[in-house]
Amino acid sequence: MLDISLRVRVHVETLPATQNDMGVCDAFEQYAPVGKPDIMNAPHPSKVAGIDSTVPAPAHTVASAPAGSSPAAPPSPLNAPAAVLQDRLAGWVSDLTTLHELTERLARTHTLTAALEELLHAGAALVGARRGLVVLEPADGLGPDTTVGLGLGRADLGHIETVPRSSLPHGRLLDTAAGLPDGDREITQPDLFAEEGLDPRHREVAARLGFAASYALPLSTGAAGRLGAAAWLYDEPAEPSERRRHLAGLYARYAAEHLARLLEVERTRAYLATMSEELLPSRLPRVAGVQLAARRRAGPRGGGDWYDALPLPDAALGLAVGSVTGSGPSAVAAMGRLRASLRAYAVMEGEDPVAVLSDLELLLRLTEPARSATALFGYCEPAARKITLAGAGHSPPLLIGARRTEFVETSVSAPLGMLACWEAPSVEVHAEPGETVLLYTDGLLHRTGEATDRAFARLHAAAAGVPRALRGDPGAVADHVLRTVLPDGRDATDSEEDVVLLAARFE
Repeated sequence: MLDISLRVRVHVETLPATQNDMGVCDAFEQYAPVGKPDIMNAPHPSKVAGIDSTVPAPAHTVASAPAGSSPAAPPSPLNAPAAVLQDRLAGWVSDLTTLHELTERLARTHTLTAALEELLHAGAALVGARRGLVVLEPADGLGPDTTVGLGLGRADLGHIETVPRSSLPHGRLLDTAAGLPDGDREITQPDLFAEEGLDPRHREVAARLGFAASYALPLSTGAAGRLGAAAWLYDEPAEPSERRRHLAGLYARYAAEHLARLLEVERTRAYLATMSEELLPSRLPRVAGVQLAARRRAGPRGGGDWYDALPLPDAALGLAVGSVTGSGPSAVAAMGRLRASLRAYAVMEGEDPVAVLSDLELLLRLTEPARSATALFGYCEPAARKITLAGAGHSPPLLIGARRTEFVETSVSAPLGMLACWEAPSVEVHAEPGETVLLYTDGLLHRTGEATDRAFARLHAAAAGVPRALRGDPGAVADHVLRTVLPDGRDATDSEEDVVLLAARFE
C-alpha cells in the first residue's frame, strides 16, 4: 500500500503502470517531466466537445482561501517545492487510480463482445468523447472479425463503412500493422471539416452523423500482433490533451493483452463447436412413415453428447443418442469414434440393439478403458410404427401423443465400460399414428439444477403440455420441450452440460 499525505490510497502492485515494464516512479516521470509543473498543476479541463470529463482531475493539496478573507501570505521559498511536488504526486496517483479501476472492470469481462463494449466506454471516458467504434480484425486472418459501436447504430456503422478505408483513422491503423512501433501510434483529427484533402465521402458521412473530430488508437500486442483499432468521435472540433492521450494509451495496451487472451478462448470454442458439428449428421435421413428432428446445445468447452439417425436395410432406421464422459477436445474425439463404431455395428446387426451395444461396450473397454459412456439405440420400423430399444445407463425415452405422455420403461443397466460384460434385455415401443418418440441425453435433466425426480417430473409436464397445433412437427415438439424444461434462456446459455434431443414422429 502507498499512503500519500493521508489523502489517497492505491494498490501499487496492480497499477497499470506496471503493465508497461516501468516502475511507478518511471511512470510519474513520464506523466510530467521535471520542469513542467504548470501542465500537471493545471485545473480540471473544461468540457471537451460539450462533454463533461469523467477522468478525475489531479487533486490539489493547497486549499483556496475563503471568500472575504485577507490574502494569504505567499509560501516561503523552502515550502514551495514541497507543495508543488505534493500537488503533482496527488494528480499522478489520481490518474493511476482511475486506470486501475477501469482495467479492473475490463478484467471482469469474459467474452469478446463484453470486452469490446467496456473498452469503448472506458476509452470514451478517458478521451472525453461521447461516441466511438472498435474494429476487431486480427492480422493473422483467422478471425473473428467484428465491429462494435458506442452511440452508433447499425445504420450509422454502415454509413461509416462506405467511407474509403484509407480515409478513416482506424482504417489506416488497420492497414499499417507492420508500421506500428510497439503499438504506440495514434491518429488525431481535431477538425475534420477544416482538414485539407479530406475524402468527400468522409466529410459527407461526418456531417450526416454529426461528428467533427476523431481520435484513434491501435490495438496490438507483441505476441499476437495487430488485433484491431478503436476510434472515438467528438461532436465538435476537439482533441484530447497530452495527459488524456497518455492515459488512453496505457489503457489500450492493457486492453489489447486482455482481448488477445479472450480471442484465443473464443477461437478454441469455435474450433470445438465446428469439430463437434462435423462429427454429427449434417442432415437427417428421409424415410417414409416417420419424420425426424434433432436439437443440440453444446457446452463452452465442447462435450461428448451426440445423436445419430441412419438408414438400414429393409426400409428400417437406426436411432441413437449417447454421452461420453468428460469435456473438451478429447471427449469430442471419443464421441466421434464411438458414433462411427456404432454406425458400423448397426449396419451389421442393427435389428438386434442389444448386440449392437454389446459390441460397442467391448470396443470401448478395450480401446479406452479409462472412459465410460451412456447410449440408447433403437431399431425403428416405420411401416409397423415400432422401435426396439436397448439402453446402457441412459434415461428412458418419452412417448408423446394426444391421448398419452409416458416414459418408456427400459431395463436398468450400467453405462458402457463400467462392467466386464454388458448385456440388458431390449424393449419394444409401439406408437400410434401422430405420436412422437423423444430420445434425449441426461444434460437436459442436469441443466435444470433440480433433483432427478423433480427434473423428470418437469420433463414429463413439458411434453404433456405440447400444444395440439405443434404436435404434427417433431422439431416444434423438441423446441417446446427445450424452452419449457429450461426456461429463461437456459437452453441457450453456456453450461458444462450438453443437451441433445432426437424426435421421431410416426405418420
